[in-house]
Amino acid sequence: MPLRLLLILGALSAFGPLAIDFYLPAFPAMAHAFASDVEHVQLSLAVYFVGLAIGQLIYGPLADRFGRRPPLLVGVLLFALASLACALATSLEWLIVARFVQALGGCAGMVVTRAVVRDLCDPIASAKVFSQLMLVMGIAPILAPLAGGLLLGSLGWQSIFVCLALFAALCLLAVALWLPETLSREAAPAPLRGALGEYRRLLGDRPFIGHALTGGLSIAGMFAYIAGSPFVFIELYGVAPAHYGWLFGSNAAGFILAAQVNAWLVARHGPGHWLRRLVWFYLGCGLALLSLAMAQPPALWPLLLPLFGCIASLGVLLPNATACAMAGQGRHAGSASALLGSLQFAIAASAAALVGALHDGTAWPMAAVICGCGVLATLASRLTYRVERRARPS
Repeated sequence: MPLRLLLILGALSAFGPLAIDFYLPAFPAMAHAFASDVEHVQLSLAVYFVGLAIGQLIYGPLADRFGRRPPLLVGVLLFALASLACALATSLEWLIVARFVQALGGCAGMVVTRAVVRDLCDPIASAKVFSQLMLVMGIAPILAPLAGGLLLGSLGWQSIFVCLALFAALCLLAVALWLPETLSREAAPAPLRGALGEYRRLLGDRPFIGHALTGGLSIAGMFAYIAGSPFVFIELYGVAPAHYGWLFGSNAAGFILAAQVNAWLVARHGPGHWLRRLVWFYLGCGLALLSLAMAQPPALWPLLLPLFGCIASLGVLLPNATACAMAGQGRHAGSASALLGSLQFAIAASAAALVGALHDGTAWPMAAVICGCGVLATLASRLTYRVERRARPS
């Protein structure tokens, strides 16, 4: 894939992480500005998650009917305008509504990026490209809060959303100038009235659903880690808030490294081969993490090694599960990408909520949810492999 196209797709993939992580340091300042508290400001994050889950289901059929470019251009423009609305918000209610609209625009990049990769690449090449795009998912959570903190200290919280709007404007220009239409026009466009039928077909596609669940349950472990690690690291084991970023960053570095190694591995055995094997490694690390958490060690370091293994293995599991799920979807790749993203995001958000619901003042809830995700992901992977093996001609 040409470098320029890869850079555009990487930028489009960054909408989600940037809009989530960029403004996290500004929560206290925003709470003060709106005469509220941090807990209520967090609603603007929750509503963004809801918008992502809903919006992806809308863009999928649009991308299959009208092509990849038109829905993407509309979505990026909507994200830019909603980001400006967030910067101009005079009340928390205004901000929450603007964040929901921002999510509806931002998820266009997530859906269309996967569809474009599927249009242009076979499963092995797709896995390589998705592995390269994992750089964005790994780097953005490290750099976004740092950049947000710098902007907050110098220009105020509104500047964060102005920067998101400028970023979206640059992406809009890049898409308009350099992103070609990748949907083949050889076949008739998919009618919008068939969208629900297409989603029903995909839900009945057992290999697709199996790979989607494997990836979704795997990434749910990361969401459980994101939800639980601030308490475990800072409050339970006394890690200084300034040092938390270094621990978080080291796990993200493992994720990035594994993703780049995966781009080399899939050329030898294909994404399905490594997906089936690395899911067992993820499960083993999850079991080790749960065992150690139940022992309640007096120091944090025993938990760090299996936790690092869990997060790093996602650099292999996520791109390969995506490539396997998208394989064979053809001109319905937009709908497949949308359902894939919505399923994975719904599972991951549920895992993060479960960590909070199980909170008992120990590391056990985080470890238990991560381990449970590993068990279910391994089961989904094994069942999917059996379905695919039975479907092969003898």
